[in-house]
Amino acid sequence: MAKKDKSEYIIQAVDHALDLLEQFHEDVDELGVTELSKRLKLHKNNVFRLLATLESRGYIEQNRVTENYRLGLKTLELGQTFIKQMGLLRQSRPVLEWLVKECNETAYVAILKEQSIVYLDVVETDLTVRVVPRVGSRLPAYCTAAGKVQIAYMPDEELDAFFPVKELKPYTPNTITDRDVLRKHLMEVAEQGYAIDNEELDLGVRCAGAPIRDYTRRIIGAVSLSGPSMRFTDERMAKELIPLITQAADEISMKLGYHK
Repeated sequence: MAKKDKSEYIIQAVDHALDLLEQFHEDVDELGVTELSKRLKLHKNNVFRLLATLESRGYIEQNRVTENYRLGLKTLELGQTFIKQMGLLRQSRPVLEWLVKECNETAYVAILKEQSIVYLDVVETDLTVRVVPRVGSRLPAYCTAAGKVQIAYMPDEELDAFFPVKELKPYTPNTITDRDVLRKHLMEVAEQGYAIDNEELDLGVRCAGAPIRDYTRRIIGAVSLSGPSMRFTDERMAKELIPLITQAADEISMKLGYHK
């Protein structure tokens, strides 16, 4: 069966909404319903419905004085997120490559999304026994090294909202499932500046992670090493892997303008 062209899947209302947003460019900072209707070749009622929808989500706002419309703060937030993620990827890649050369274990950079982490990039080890890369997939923050170092610095009330249930899902016998026990563990993580996943998500897999900060000192991601438990012994973690992972996180953070 022949594949459908992607244009056949386009949702017209979404297409019109994006066309509307793209009218605000260069020196065009405000537009009224009539002008937008002419530009988009749409009836005023359709334009008004699009504006109302976008306004309800913060992508468009109305100037109460002129009654014209302009881009909302949500578009700025979206743009900043893109810039930060692209900056993080660009600055972290050479550090990940250096990290793998130093220890020949798989290295990741990850960000926090809601209650999960998402791996943005990976550089793999060339060893036969390795952890399957999970770039783009969502993994629970509370039982991954890259997740724990990003939530460890949250205030108690934010952490309670982050995990509204007291008992968390167990993935292995090592998963910390009690929220109060997890909070105490995260206090240790924050104090030492790194986290270890001791077979908490997958049996036979251990990880070490450290936080990445930007120029505002805010944690925007994490760098981590992952591998089979037989290679990630306590001794090797303490003597080699944890110093490397914290050095890598510091290096990426400095590239993003962070100063201790």
